[in-house]
Amino acid sequence: MSFRIQPAAPARPNRCQLFGPGSRPAIFEKMAASAADVINLDLEDSVAPDDKPEARKNIIQAIGDVDWGSKTLSVRINGLDTPYWYRDVVDLLENASDRLDQIMIPKAGCAGDIYAVDALVTAIESAKGRTKPISFEVIIESAAGIAHVEEIAAASPRMEAMSLGAADFAASMGMQTTGIGGTQEDYYMIREGVKHWSDPWHWAQAAIVAACRTHGVLPVDGPFGDFSDDEGFVAQAKRSATLGMVGKWAIHPKQVALANEVFTPSDAAVSEAREILAAMEKAKAEGAGATVYKGRLVDIASIKQAEVIVKQAELLAG
Repeated sequence: MSFRIQPAAPARPNRCQLFGPGSRPAIFEKMAASAADVINLDLEDSVAPDDKPEARKNIIQAIGDVDWGSKTLSVRINGLDTPYWYRDVVDLLENASDRLDQIMIPKAGCAGDIYAVDALVTAIESAKGRTKPISFEVIIESAAGIAHVEEIAAASPRMEAMSLGAADFAASMGMQTTGIGGTQEDYYMIREGVKHWSDPWHWAQAAIVAACRTHGVLPVDGPFGDFSDDEGFVAQAKRSATLGMVGKWAIHPKQVALANEVFTPSDAAVSEAREILAAMEKAKAEGAGATVYKGRLVDIASIKQAEVIVKQAELLAG
């Protein structure tokens, strides 16, 4: 391993991010009462252009008025290619209470995008005397974003999370699909006359996880568009968790429980991880660098794998 140790990602629950449009304040209380770890109030795609000023006012009011509990509270601003984003940032930071934790930057294409928002946020925080620094999360939604994913992850000390936005990403890449996440009908292989579907998002997710883990950022899977397909949602969430992602978006309340279940280590997994750690402690006491656990070899790398599971379980329990 490099002598430059990878920084740890923020120690916070991020199993599910529940989205809701800023133009629908009637749902804010329900979002706050949900089991999602992160709430994303949206000013971007789910809000029509004519409704954006009112949506900003709704969100600013709700940030201070609604009891969000211990959830991470984030607002998705508009993209930097629109005339709306600067007013999103200015109005939020000049008028919202300190309960706001995070700003989500959509369609990040390069480190300069993050720098631009960071400069504006820093100036407003200084001018208004805000004592709680705002953190950032970004969405990779373009060919440029995935090409520059590592520089984006390293672009600001405010960076805490990064997601894959499948729909815009597919459009930017010229992918022949209208699906948002999940397997795609024409993305398959044939073996002995039988179709086998693979995951077209796998490589992009892996790139995001690698960039995030290198720079201490939480990698999060984005939306799954067909909220009537619970099995498809769970399947993609499990693939994402296996790759190292810590959570997934919910664009419908029913997806919250599904995401939480997938990204919460099971009792069996935690028990096994603790047993592996105990077995390795015993091996170390006996002067061995490896041992056998349930018929398979475990070593120093196994300790690191087991610690990931145990630490996540302890974080959620705490």
